[in-house]
Amino acid sequence: MKERLLEGEVILATGAGSGIGRAAVEAFIAAGARVGILERSPEKVAMLRKDFGEKVVVVEGDATKSIANRDAVSATVSAFGKIDTLACFVGIFDMFAGVVDLPDDKIDAAFDEVYSINVKSTLFAVRAALDELVRNEGRIVLTVSPSAFYAGGGGILYTSSKFAVRGLVCQLAHELGPKVRVNAVAPGGTVSDLRGPSALGQDGIRTTAEMKYLSTPVQYDPVPAVHAAAYVQLASREFTNAMSGEILRTDGGLGVRGIGRVNGNAESMIWS
Repeated sequence: MKERLLEGEVILATGAGSGIGRAAVEAFIAAGARVGILERSPEKVAMLRKDFGEKVVVVEGDATKSIANRDAVSATVSAFGKIDTLACFVGIFDMFAGVVDLPDDKIDAAFDEVYSINVKSTLFAVRAALDELVRNEGRIVLTVSPSAFYAGGGGILYTSSKFAVRGLVCQLAHELGPKVRVNAVAPGGTVSDLRGPSALGQDGIRTTAEMKYLSTPVQYDPVPAVHAAAYVQLASREFTNAMSGEILRTDGGLGVRGIGRVNGNAESMIWS
């Protein structure tokens, strides 16, 4: 296996100006890739250009618009000659707003905002990059969430939107095989710049995940970089040679959290 898994590869990352996306960009570059980035925030665009220089090409634009995704594809191909992997990080959280928290007069706007950002942006990115990905027999790496598997990790809009993204992983893997591998990462709670929908007045609130209260079988530092290696693996040709339609869960082992106790040896001293 190569020391630098992504040597010579070109990745287009959407929504990668901060948080998990930014950490993944750093990891992609460290693994040998060059990266095109679509980012909406002018401040984050400027910081990306300053920090990564010629290793990236950054397009300022709204990922929920088809034209912005096509501009990012064009800029990346113009700068680096191709696209091997599309990695999508665009996302919004609903701060656990349940159905009882949604006023009738805000449901339309809140639904459209959350689904446009979490789901439609992915479709636009895939459609824009599709010719390049098929031509290069590339890979798509989406960002799901434990909320695509379990209730209670978000509110009604966030959870249902992440189930929709999980559906995209399955259907895209089916439709685009055998040419394109489609997989995803489901990061657990992470301290990041993820915001809430403006339709609910949450756009000024950041997520500040505290892993202590989650009591996961495997405790981890909830910083964005803890998830980055999973994205590098799924962008690798070697790792995904016989893999499509799968989701790597970097969530501290929520799927094996016990009922009686968190993990089998949590109350034992044999690991001390």
